[in-house]
Amino acid sequence: MGKHLRWLSMGSAIGMGLVLFMGALVTKTESGEGCGTDWPLCNGKFVPAYTIESMIEYSHRFVSAAVGLLVLGAAIATFMKLRHSREAQLFAYSTLFFTILQAILGALAVVFPQSDAVMALHFGFSLVAFSASLLLVIGIRTGAYVPSGSRGASRKGQAGSEDVHAPVMTRNMIKLIWATTIYSYVVVYIGAFVRHTESVGGCLGWPLCNGQVVPSLEGATGIAFAHRIAAVLLLILIAYITYKSGSQGNASKLLRSSARWALLLTVLQIFSGASVVWTLASDWYLLTALIHVVLVSGLFGVLCYMSVLAWRSYKNG
Repeated sequence: MGKHLRWLSMGSAIGMGLVLFMGALVTKTESGEGCGTDWPLCNGKFVPAYTIESMIEYSHRFVSAAVGLLVLGAAIATFMKLRHSREAQLFAYSTLFFTILQAILGALAVVFPQSDAVMALHFGFSLVAFSASLLLVIGIRTGAYVPSGSRGASRKGQAGSEDVHAPVMTRNMIKLIWATTIYSYVVVYIGAFVRHTESVGGCLGWPLCNGQVVPSLEGATGIAFAHRIAAVLLLILIAYITYKSGSQGNASKLLRSSARWALLLTVLQIFSGASVVWTLASDWYLLTALIHVVLVSGLFGVLCYMSVLAWRSYKNG
């Protein structure tokens, strides 16, 4: 399949993860205006004067540009090496498209200040780009894009001839996985909206919100509380998927393992969210907030992979 494709795809996924991380760092440190309203220059200079805010913002721009080149290279390599796989090309081109889209949105946010609702999409598009790049890497590393006639031992499963890359699922399970993945994106968007509106302090304390089970749903409190409720519902959905995948004898080990990882990451993500609230007024706040971003990015990536498994199962009928 070509070592260049393997390394480019891996570099793109790692790079997009770094872009997500640095974007969250920009938001949490309020460094978005560190370069003023200039783009691609920083305060009118190619090498900006040293301030913490300008260096964080400019580093984010530099890394995004470098990763963009990696993503472009991975897309070209995918076209050359995996023309037979529409799925691989979809992931490679989706990564490229959303990388460009989030870069454009970031540039526009610098030159023309955007609303909090639009800025929340910036993180969402970056997350989609990261997930698409991750799916490409997983497909390459697991041999999912090797032509079916030459897979050999990869076509072993519980049903004897079942392709391990397309586990058997019921239609209800397929629909549930897809719906949960889409819903998780909504939860992520609400979380990004909480960050950009600085509403994290709207719900002090955890698990209660301002000492109440149901607080006054106004302003920052309503936004923060909506994110908590959305996260709890996501936990219930993923727990149910994990239970169903474990109770069905025909579910593959790949699906069961993915579901368990999703459940673990959801639990960790909820507790990391609680730690964000607990450390709000301390020096640990930045660290806990960044950990929260890393966990939710991993969770969305796993759910996207489960959606891909569901799609393969759907195609195989």
